[in-house]
Amino acid sequence: MAESDVARETVGRSKDIKSGRGGSAGPACPTIAGDTRAGHGGAGEGSAMIASDLETGISRLREMIEAAEAVVPFTGAGISTECGIPDFRSPGGIWTKMRPIEFGDFLASQEARDESWRRRFAMEDQFGGAKPGRGHRALASLYKAGKVPGIITQNIDNLHQVSGFSAIDVVELHGNTTYATCLDCAKRYELAWVRERFTASGRSPDCPQCSGYIKTATVSFGQSMPEDAMRRAQELAESSDLFLAIGSSLVVWPAAGFPLAAKRAGARLAIINRDATDFDDVADLVVHDDIGAVLSPFIAH
Repeated sequence: MAESDVARETVGRSKDIKSGRGGSAGPACPTIAGDTRAGHGGAGEGSAMIASDLETGISRLREMIEAAEAVVPFTGAGISTECGIPDFRSPGGIWTKMRPIEFGDFLASQEARDESWRRRFAMEDQFGGAKPGRGHRALASLYKAGKVPGIITQNIDNLHQVSGFSAIDVVELHGNTTYATCLDCAKRYELAWVRERFTASGRSPDCPQCSGYIKTATVSFGQSMPEDAMRRAQELAESSDLFLAIGSSLVVWPAAGFPLAAKRAGARLAIINRDATDFDDVADLVVHDDIGAVLSPFIAH
């Protein structure tokens, strides 16, 4: 439920970043605390650093946040794993256990629609009680303090809204799995309504208003990305002076292009992710550590 079960996936590679799609980039930075290299900085600063330890990463991140006026977080599945929500692409993730249902299959097959809802309700039983983690709460604290004008997320779990973000300031690139919509008339349906009818009949219900298919409000494999969300994300990225990529492998395009858009517009880029990404060598700060541990000092008490 963290990152969309339905997002269109393309793998971004280092050569894409360095060949124009991702702007300019220099050599990779060694993992030495405080080490800097020219040519990577945004907003007029020519420095980059991969933090060698948690304390160094937190200290540098704090400096960058304090210096920034518009901090825009971009979150992926990694921020929600401590909440008990598994990701989809890592070893042992959901897609290693079951094949995603393509949007075309959902449209073409009653069986596929039924299976889609069976999976959704099974996930609800397992993960429906998830609460915002330390990362969510830290970003909500920065939002309430006026540092964060809005947040871009690849996640579909609604935890940013639960943590304190106004729904209007959460740009959901892959939709939201906590409710459903009719694909024809766009009428909203709550999951309890869908589940009651699915349980009674064993079949995915159609829209009573127009007979269209009802689907979770997520973006499936093969389904077009939402134009309004993509436009808003681009605007947020380009207006930021600090862009935080948090818990994302940065391999799902076109969403992975937003950190680079921010860099091209002059923002500094910080990447917080347990594993390395293809964008590490263009970032101003990289922290390879537990996301909750990195962000928990920013929770307002």
